[in-house]
Amino acid sequence: MSTTNPTQRTEEERERARAERERRRAVAASPSQEQAKPMADTTGAREMTGGSSSRGGRLRPGAVGAVVVGLAILGALVALVIAHRKPTPRPLPPPAIVRIAIPEGYTRLQIAHLAAADGLRGSYLAAARRSSDLDPSRYGAPRATPNLEGFLFPATYELYAHQPAAHLVALQLQAFEENFTRADVRRARALHLTPYQLLIVASMIEREAQLPGDRAKVAAVIYNRLRLGMTLGIDSTIRYALNDFDKPLTEAQLHIDSPYNTRLHHGLPPTPISNPGLAAIDAAAHPAHAPYLYYVNGADGCGELVFSTQAAQFERDAAAYDRAVAANGGHVPACHRR
Repeated sequence: MSTTNPTQRTEEERERARAERERRRAVAASPSQEQAKPMADTTGAREMTGGSSSRGGRLRPGAVGAVVVGLAILGALVALVIAHRKPTPRPLPPPAIVRIAIPEGYTRLQIAHLAAADGLRGSYLAAARRSSDLDPSRYGAPRATPNLEGFLFPATYELYAHQPAAHLVALQLQAFEENFTRADVRRARALHLTPYQLLIVASMIEREAQLPGDRAKVAAVIYNRLRLGMTLGIDSTIRYALNDFDKPLTEAQLHIDSPYNTRLHHGLPPTPISNPGLAAIDAAAHPAHAPYLYYVNGADGCGELVFSTQAAQFERDAAAYDRAVAANGGHVPACHRR
């Protein structure tokens, strides 16, 4: 049988009492289940209502679905806009420029061929019949003048490709008015001509003279013959009526009944027979002071005209030219002059 020391038992009891007090203090410091449960409920309520906490808020499941649907609609709209968006148009290339070089002495019909070949739209012949840009009667032309022949100034013009042919006519008429000056009008009056008649003379000079030195001499022949009441006898006027400037004229053609046949009819032809340039207009306004009444092509084929005052000399010069043509197989001799 064992015995317990009273002092030792008392110490053990005290130790148990301390342990019990420590346990009770620990229980008192911890919240009870009843106290912890409301806190958990409150946290859950914040989470369900999207309230904020120290860790950040959360969206309700319904709100998340709405956002997802909205984003899907927005994406679809963006895709629709992109699908139907027109591409940015590329800048158009600048229109092509065409240069139309119209030689001095070309007729309205010959210029029409150039305009068509260079791609201008519309009828040049129709556009060159009448124009609000120029009234031929202002220059002394009869009211019944059929077209603008003589006023279609020869030069090189730049236009956009496929522009109307009427635009070329407008540019030519503008150039004519810039180049046919008041001085030319005064010279016409000094020569007892209308400006339109001066233009007719210039158109014949343009067709007859190949070399610059011959222009004023041809003008002298025309004015001298008009003054003496002689027919002009200029074959270029017949060629204009026939619209044939290349082939040799036949005997029948030399006798055609036309107001442009200056072998048969006295005076000037009714209209210009070409569109003269500045040099021919200047020659018509300032003829050479010479008594010439005749001229014929030189026999050497170099384009120079041979002038004379007597019919007999003219006949000899014409015979020499005919022999040269016959010796060359019916063609104008080639020029061998250096």
